[in-house]
Amino acid sequence: MQWIETNIYTTTDGIEPLCGRLYAVGLNGVQIKDAADFNDFIENETQYWDYIDESLEPLKTCETCVTVYLPDDADGRELLSHIRGTVAELKNLDTEGKFGRLEIELSGINEEDWANNWKKYYKPFNLGKKLLIKPEWEQLDESDVEDKVVLSMNPGHLFGTGTHHSTQLCMIELEKYVQKGDRVLDLGCGSGILSILSLLLGAESAVAVDIDPAAPATAMENLSMNGIFPERYSVLVGNVIDDKALREKIGGDYDVVVANIVADVIIAMSRTAYSQTRKGGIFITSGIIGPRGDEVKAAITEAGFEIIDLHDQSDWLCITARKN
Repeated sequence: MQWIETNIYTTTDGIEPLCGRLYAVGLNGVQIKDAADFNDFIENETQYWDYIDESLEPLKTCETCVTVYLPDDADGRELLSHIRGTVAELKNLDTEGKFGRLEIELSGINEEDWANNWKKYYKPFNLGKKLLIKPEWEQLDESDVEDKVVLSMNPGHLFGTGTHHSTQLCMIELEKYVQKGDRVLDLGCGSGILSILSLLLGAESAVAVDIDPAAPATAMENLSMNGIFPERYSVLVGNVIDDKALREKIGGDYDVVVANIVADVIIAMSRTAYSQTRKGGIFITSGIIGPRGDEVKAAITEAGFEIIDLHDQSDWLCITARKN
């Protein structure tokens, strides 16, 4: 297995919130370089050392950095997209700039090359009862697509290839609950995969929202390759939790609201999702690692939803709820 070193630059204050988000998307370990911590150690913990090697001198002045290692394959590419999304959310919330530049750099590899190389791992696959997800560069025989709902995707650098467990859980639930003529809202849309699938499943229209300014271009490109008229789809950029004007623009009375994000954001936006869902409408949410499930279920219930379905896959949880 080959690994890609992924460095995220922050500040001492940013370490804890950043690491919390990395753990929330499924990472099990991180490495931290922090000059403040290192200097505190060499000044106050002299009982543990008697000589500092010259190779450690750069740590005295280094920029704070959280490092993770991702497998050089499709799973790693999908996880990087998830990391990008949650880091972008944190950067947006950090209005005072306390957490530094929050930029991601890949070490020892050209990022564009890696983004292209992962394509050899991303192949067509079936999901649910009738879904077929295929990369737009793959060709299929007519027999492969017979009686299938075919979704073509090129996610770019955004989260949403359909290979991640949380995305698959949401897609299966959308297949179950989206009805012809529905209005769908996709919160944290990434590549647009969930809202575009909803349109293919018969929804009349969809609104997609993401904090990443790259989302509209990627989602609209994916919409086009699936042959859907742009009049049925709109993509907005912003944070629905604290942007009242954005919430007003999105409106409400949606038949289905879907959010594949992370536990903390789902908890924070549960009441917003409730206000945007019509009475009797459905809220589908995933991106929740198992240990956070009870917290998320409590927040969804407190917001007013009734939980009607729970599914898990490889310790990722999907919750489906109804607004009564």
